[in-house]
Amino acid sequence: MAQYSLSEVKTRRDIRQWLDFPAKLYKGDKYYVRPLDKEVEHVFDRKQNKLFRHGDAARFLLKNEQGKIVGRIAVFYDEKTSATYEKEENGQRTGGCGFFDCIDDQEAANILFDTAKKWLEERGFEAMDGPVNFGDRDYFWGCLVDGFTDPIYNMPYNYPYYSKLFENYGFKDYFKQLTYRREMTVGGFDPILHEKAKRVYGNPDYTFEIIDKRQIDRYADDFLTIYNKAWGVIPGTTKLSRQHAVNLLNQLKPVLDPRLMHFAYYKGEPVAFFLMMIDLNQIYKGLNGKDHFFNKLRIFWRAKVSRICDRAISLVFGVVPEHRSKGLEAGLICSLEAQAVKRRFKYKDLQLNWIGDFNPPMLKIAESAGAKLYKTHITYRYLFDRNKPFTRAKLQGVRNKDKSNPNNT
Repeated sequence: MAQYSLSEVKTRRDIRQWLDFPAKLYKGDKYYVRPLDKEVEHVFDRKQNKLFRHGDAARFLLKNEQGKIVGRIAVFYDEKTSATYEKEENGQRTGGCGFFDCIDDQEAANILFDTAKKWLEERGFEAMDGPVNFGDRDYFWGCLVDGFTDPIYNMPYNYPYYSKLFENYGFKDYFKQLTYRREMTVGGFDPILHEKAKRVYGNPDYTFEIIDKRQIDRYADDFLTIYNKAWGVIPGTTKLSRQHAVNLLNQLKPVLDPRLMHFAYYKGEPVAFFLMMIDLNQIYKGLNGKDHFFNKLRIFWRAKVSRICDRAISLVFGVVPEHRSKGLEAGLICSLEAQAVKRRFKYKDLQLNWIGDFNPPMLKIAESAGAKLYKTHITYRYLFDRNKPFTRAKLQGVRNKDKSNPNNT
């Protein structure tokens, strides 16, 4: 039996080792893309991450008897998010663990999971989700279990054995995050989608437009309105502040392509969006997580000059509740198709990522757009009380009175 030692990340050297470990673990893997260190560190910066106002986080490193790092993990909680989980059926105070990387050794993984569990138990928590992020759901969230190929920006990539490490410990499938893919060619859409779009286009109360980078603050307000109405009510999803919305769009501005950012309005009021972005992983690959001066030049050249970026990925899709089933989903997708037929539209690959299996309406939209299931991530949950009944995430937008149905997520 191997001898392992665990230590909490405290010093700058610890942080550097914690950041560097995955790149060493995946050395030689042709698909692995290291995220920028600054994007990871933002999560653990108490001045930048507002969740520290009502939460906390810790990081740990695991070493073998030769002093070589063999694993890492982060553990965290956010009281506001946990409160939404407590209101669910069979709910409990739930924290999270994430940024998990480990050699293929169950004993090593168990030490990391036990550490996270103990840390949360000491703070009164009763369960943990993982691998998740101490922040927005669309970053560093989920364990890849199918589709071990080119990872896209903000979607985790890991070795196939990771799911075994989680499941052998006792984690269970809380929900799946599905990625759909289609080639950006004209056609392939469900004819019904075009019919729905035609009807909504014929209603003068509804208008569609792509973003104007010169009016970024206005679109930040529109984004905020739609997001908080469409997504802010879902358990585990935090409502955005205006500053957060402005910061998000301003961060994207250097690489933002207006042809990928679509908004819908009803009598001038924002009611829906379909926001996409270039796949930054095509830009970040080979930069080793660093954004120093020369890498910034490389990023600019790859994004603005070269044609290396030929993949578009979904950022977020949302329709406010009172305007659902009006055909806006079809209108937004066909609005994107209208841009795709124009000259100089360089994107050949469209990936609709992070579609929860608890969201059948969105799954149907992806399929009607001619996209095929491409990858699967799982968000796991581990209940500390092993005798407590486990409940998966609730379905959104579907009525199902049969609570005994195991597929009633």
